[in-house]
Amino acid sequence: MNALSPQVTNLVIILGMMQVSKRIPFDDPQVLLGVRILYVTSNLIIFGLYYYISLKIKAKRDLTTLKYVEPAPMGSGEEPKLVTTTIQEYDQSQVSAAYKAQLMGAGMMAFMHLYLKYTNPLLIQSIIPVKGALESNLFKVYILGKPAVGELKRPWKASGGMMGMGQGETKTDKASIEAAERSGRGGAKEE
Repeated sequence: MNALSPQVTNLVIILGMMQVSKRIPFDDPQVLLGVRILYVTSNLIIFGLYYYISLKIKAKRDLTTLKYVEPAPMGSGEEPKLVTTTIQEYDQSQVSAAYKAQLMGAGMMAFMHLYLKYTNPLLIQSIIPVKGALESNLFKVYILGKPAVGELKRPWKASGGMMGMGQGETKTDKASIEAAERSGRGGAKEE
């Protein structure tokens, strides 16, 4: 039996936590402090997890060459670009992107909580990002030790973003890579 998709479980968690947060007395300074501590702790757990994964990437030192054709940003009119990298560099870039996404989320949450005085999202944002980190491909490969085959084969599919509208599909087939090499789009590997 298939498990529910991460988007569906996120929606269920959000709806459930919205109902729970209605019953929490955020007016009480002790309760508010507890929720703030929960939020900060969840972010520290996520950053610690990404740091540990980063250490495992460096320790593994997988210098296998990885080639793929990165799609052009939507509406830019640019050509797709050939990317030649190593698995270590690719995974490290994925960790960096995860760090940036987490920092953006924490920054937005700080703005919403400190400036706009919203408290309910603190509770939801204490759970959803931890769940996302535990469902990430990096976690599956480096912590759970799953082999990088099938859905975990690099390059990983980018999340669809808002409403499933991504920038396009990353291509790894030989014909796409050779066509990008012939056209001279990218392909320079940094040493």
